[in-house]
Amino acid sequence: MRFEKGYRSDDVIDRRGQRSFGGGGGGGPLLGLIGVLLRSRLGWIGVILSLVLYVMVGRCEQQGAYMAEQRDAPVAPEKADDLSSFVAYALDDVQNSWQARSPIALSGMGPADYRRAKLVLFTDATPTGCGYGDAASGPFYCPRDERVYIDLGFYRELRDRLGAPGDFAQAYVIAHEVGHHVQNLLGLSDKVHAASPRQLQGPGGLSVRLELQADCLAGVWARDAELRGKLDPGDIEEAMNAAAAIGDDRLQKMARGTVQPESFSHGSSAQRVKWFRRGHDTHDPASCDTFDAATL
Repeated sequence: MRFEKGYRSDDVIDRRGQRSFGGGGGGGPLLGLIGVLLRSRLGWIGVILSLVLYVMVGRCEQQGAYMAEQRDAPVAPEKADDLSSFVAYALDDVQNSWQARSPIALSGMGPADYRRAKLVLFTDATPTGCGYGDAASGPFYCPRDERVYIDLGFYRELRDRLGAPGDFAQAYVIAHEVGHHVQNLLGLSDKVHAASPRQLQGPGGLSVRLELQADCLAGVWARDAELRGKLDPGDIEEAMNAAAAIGDDRLQKMARGTVQPESFSHGSSAQRVKWFRRGHDTHDPASCDTFDAATL
């Protein structure tokens, strides 16, 4: 994908290198261990001290989240590098494309005006409106604060471990997460998250349908970028390769050697490629109604 080196976006926030408090929930394993030790030696006095520690650590985490918010700022020129510049450029291109379509209607919902999301670059872990975000979970979108979060180390994993190199593979990931932002603006995410676990789970569950729709929306943008002359030969293939690389079946096979469709949450490799391709080929968000599709 063609982009401007040194490009910066007001919608990208750089927290890389910032230290983060441990995971949410009042201190995590360390606090639990302290509590056990106190109770074993001090009885009920230890229980009380554990509760005090719980409150203190929780306040520290809240203060850490507040401080991170206060430090949020667009990527500074001296911190910009080729990868962060590319991410900024891709983010703006995706969002400009959706803004040009505003108001947006999807899956019988809307219309809604497009409101720009922010993208947060972080290292290892960071506070979010949805709790602590961990790099191990990969890029994600938080509907509560309307932000995409990504540790750029994920792209190294995508290239080296998952076999999906290329800058447009990276752009596809961003477009997918912005697709979740579109769903959130239309109120679709709330409906899915309010569903019962039985409705969410499995290869045809609402979680998979939500993810496949985001893939389709990424495909709509990819075609838009292609029509505007932004892509290089082979870019669409890079995106489809990335979609296949992060299919539930392939990831499960790599992790445990077996595939369990009943535990799918994002869709199989074939499904992810299919819906990305559908969005690309139709260039129409109306074609992305995964929730009404008899077969995925």
